[in-house]
Amino acid sequence: MAVTMHDVARRAGVSIKTVSNVVNDYPHVRAETRRRVQEAIDSLGYRLNTTARNLRQGRTGMIGLALPELSLPYFAELADSVMRAAEERGVVVLLEQTGAQRERELQALDSPQRRLTDGLLFSPLALEPEETDRLEVDYPMVLLGERMFGPVDHVTMANVEASRAATLHLVERGCRRIAVIGAHPGETMGSARLRFDGYRRALAEAGLPFDPDLVAEAGLWHRSTGAAAMTRLLDAGTVMDGVFGMNDALALGALHVLHSRGVPVPQDVAVIGFDDIDDARYSEPLLSSVAPGREQIARTAVDMLLERIEGSTVEPRRVVASFEIVARESSLLGRRAH
Repeated sequence: MAVTMHDVARRAGVSIKTVSNVVNDYPHVRAETRRRVQEAIDSLGYRLNTTARNLRQGRTGMIGLALPELSLPYFAELADSVMRAAEERGVVVLLEQTGAQRERELQALDSPQRRLTDGLLFSPLALEPEETDRLEVDYPMVLLGERMFGPVDHVTMANVEASRAATLHLVERGCRRIAVIGAHPGETMGSARLRFDGYRRALAEAGLPFDPDLVAEAGLWHRSTGAAAMTRLLDAGTVMDGVFGMNDALALGALHVLHSRGVPVPQDVAVIGFDDIDDARYSEPLLSSVAPGREQIARTAVDMLLERIEGSTVEPRRVVASFEIVARESSLLGRRAH
């Protein structure tokens, strides 16, 4: 038979209410009492019935996660990080894909599935800042990503600063003509604009001229578009000694073309990406990248959402995750003097 809270109470010599206070992590429990109850839980193998608890509290124990595109490794790995963080906190994640389409993002906000969840982690790409009113929902929500929508909890990454650091990393390796792959001309908000701004800042800081010929556009940030952008640069005869891919998929596509064209990396062209996806550790050569704090983003977002679900009324918060440059073979080995 399943172990009950009554069994735990008898083993620990306390009331059922005390056991409930311990398993729900209420603060006003004596340390010695908490220790006895936890020992009883461990020895009996008691598991809290979170479904019953959630029903009593009028909750489902499930949160939503709406992401643009799971075929992009970054979002797939972010989803994995969020689900693991949620599991550690005793909640389940209902995953939705919006395809970065405005109508589907709006549907995610108003979907009947919202009745199944206690709150939503939402990463919009198509909604515009002036559509703040669309985010006035009657359930807890935390935004992920770059788009700013006024007073709402928001967890993001240091896109400008991290891209600046990635570009300066190539400068420090001796690069003087650094191509950037993934530009979205005309974009006023979003990863492409922010990372391009960081690239421009680094060039200015290093005293290097900006050359539009070194800017390669790419609509969707996939390996195929990165490969196509690099092909255009090479076919145009563009002289370069470094490449900053605005995400790792773009950088991996560029690496493939450089290899197929017989261009030594990093000896002639050093390459760095952004996101530090798992594939970066298995490319040839290993891909240098920006680690944007994915685990921190996932854990912080889940915690902030659960706080709202519990009734927190603090002012909306904006958290920017820390980042680091992960230098690997694609930017380190045997650089030639230019």
